[in-house]
Amino acid sequence: MNIDMIRAAAGRLKGHARRTPMLSSPFLNELAGRRVWIKPECLQHTGSFKFRGAWSALSAMDPDTRANGVIAFSSGNHAQGIALAAQRHSVPSVIVMPRDAPALKIANTRALGAEVVLYDRGSEDRDEIGARLASERGLTLIKPFDEPLVIAGQGTCGLEIAEQAKERGIESAQVLVCCGGGGLTAGIALALEADAPGLTVHPVEPDGFDDVKRSLASGGIERNNRTSDNICDAIITPQPGDITFPIMKRLCGAGLSVSETDALKAVALAFLRLKLVAEPGGAVALAAALFHGDALEGDDVIVTISGGNVDPDMFNRALQTLPQGIG
Repeated sequence: MNIDMIRAAAGRLKGHARRTPMLSSPFLNELAGRRVWIKPECLQHTGSFKFRGAWSALSAMDPDTRANGVIAFSSGNHAQGIALAAQRHSVPSVIVMPRDAPALKIANTRALGAEVVLYDRGSEDRDEIGARLASERGLTLIKPFDEPLVIAGQGTCGLEIAEQAKERGIESAQVLVCCGGGGLTAGIALALEADAPGLTVHPVEPDGFDDVKRSLASGGIERNNRTSDNICDAIITPQPGDITFPIMKRLCGAGLSVSETDALKAVALAFLRLKLVAEPGGAVALAAALFHGDALEGDDVIVTISGGNVDPDMFNRALQTLPQGIG
């Protein structure tokens, strides 16, 4: 896993993925006590950064192998990314999704042409289901984060961050990345190591599901005791990846974690101040920048909003966190 793979992925993604902007708001700067720069991957195809990794993986496959179809497991964002990439390559896709995934994500995945297979997070093993279906049907499994071609695709977001930071004269900053298994975090860290070494990546997770934060602190892979019952479903994984963790261990600073309440407030503020729709898991990095500034250093912080696939009820719940008279 190296920068050459990320640059190659950028070449394959050219003309297919969006180059998302880097945004700012004086209101958010005041709240954070420093300049906050937002990389809104919620504006990417399918509403999250996951399309980058999905297209990277499918576009690099042998055409004959790809024609047999692909399979993935996901709570929703990787699912939609794979479904769209497969649709655009005119190949079948099967997505293994948890039954408690947001209804919008399940519906969107089906609407993009994928066959959805639902499972129970508490009693069934998605890896086993995915491996069995792949074997039975001759499908190629594309893992959501622990796959070099997927990490390379996510790393293209880091190449853009490096370019956009340079355009703004930012030579030193902390880059907060919403983190599940670490594909986006590791990819961005590798890209910044090469193109913007003054920018340091910090993974951000939900409280109680902070396996990456604990793993970085201990130096070894730590597991979550639970893998459900949190509104930040998009970034809840059992543990960091075997490929992603060594990269994060080498390149990332300390991890951060935020509460569900702070994530909801960040969703509301992204809408109010930036007119962006974020999902709770996609807003944890912004929450850390706005509400955990004592853990940060420097005048500039760059944050990813990694996804915006939020159900209306959850979005309304987030808006209720705004003080009366605002919004």
